[in-house]
Amino acid sequence: MTRLTWRTAGESHGAALIGVVEGMPAGLELSVERIDADLARRQRGYGRGGRMKIETDRVEILSGVKGGVTLGSPVAYRVSNKDSVIERLPIPTNPRPGHADLAGCLKYGHRDPRAVLERASARETATRVAAGAIARQVLEAFGIEVFAHLDSLGGASVRPDAWEAAGERRAELRDGSEFLALDPDADECLKAVVDAARADQDSLGGSFEVRALGLPPGLGSYQSGPERMTARIGAALFAIPAIKGVEFGIGFEVAERPGSDVHDPIVPAPAGAPMRYARPSNRAGGLEGGVTNGEALVVRAAMKPIPTLRRGMPSVDFATGEATQATYQRSDVTSVPACSVVGEAVVALALAEAFLEKYGGDSLAQVRAAYDFHMDEVRRV
Repeated sequence: MTRLTWRTAGESHGAALIGVVEGMPAGLELSVERIDADLARRQRGYGRGGRMKIETDRVEILSGVKGGVTLGSPVAYRVSNKDSVIERLPIPTNPRPGHADLAGCLKYGHRDPRAVLERASARETATRVAAGAIARQVLEAFGIEVFAHLDSLGGASVRPDAWEAAGERRAELRDGSEFLALDPDADECLKAVVDAARADQDSLGGSFEVRALGLPPGLGSYQSGPERMTARIGAALFAIPAIKGVEFGIGFEVAERPGSDVHDPIVPAPAGAPMRYARPSNRAGGLEGGVTNGEALVVRAAMKPIPTLRRGMPSVDFATGEATQATYQRSDVTSVPACSVVGEAVVALALAEAFLEKYGGDSLAQVRAAYDFHMDEVRRV
């Protein structure tokens, strides 16, 4: 069993984005349609720019699958770029604040932000969404659902009980929202916020929530820092461009509450429950000691506003060293809804990695045998 790993390659306006997922067990029926559906969802969202009108992302599986079933070998795939004009695009004469432009140029010792921004672009996240869509199909084979939805945008929030109110209609409500939110009444308010920012030639950030339902207890480890699921999921989310904050459960509220109002009590489970223990609350967000505890995983992430502003931002000309306005590159007003899809994907990748670590096997049947053994054990603890 090879540990689940993934890697991407490609530039925003290059020929294609490439990805490789290694460590997938053999015998999984892999749906390309499910991958394409997640790629299409990533392109949605009110406030997106012109690039989404050009690209229609579809995945092409290059290896690791035969007859729609994984072989156990690396799964390689490609997402082609229609707007593959990297060699014809001008070189910006100044770096944009908030982007990797200047930091990248300082790192490599050159004055070509194009050489930096083409890879640093959020366009790369399409490859991560494809990788997450592959990994999540392992989780779904064991009844695990990973679900993201928009929580706030530009200071406007959806109703605080949106998840509870949505209930089993969550997928229907999210897919019917231009913001991938669970509160239908919030869409018009969110549109107004985006329209105002567009008129002001500004950009907006926001936050989203990812939940994972049906997780078994015991994923991750308390034995070392890097193995904790808090560290692994946090790192996965922070690796997304523009993510500036991550919290689990009630998050930063733990700093303001007493312990009696933070920790989740342990009570006897009702008859017929999968474990002998239950929790009347889930303020920990499904993780204790860096390990899943059988409750739903709840994690939120905050995205900063897109740094490319139509109005420009103060910058410095590379050639003259004089003050100037940063060059405008085609951009969204906001992409928080799309970022929620990326967040869902990377959380699925982190969970699938931990799941296959615990229940490792070369084939899906071997993984299932280990999973079933552990769940029988859990019922006796």
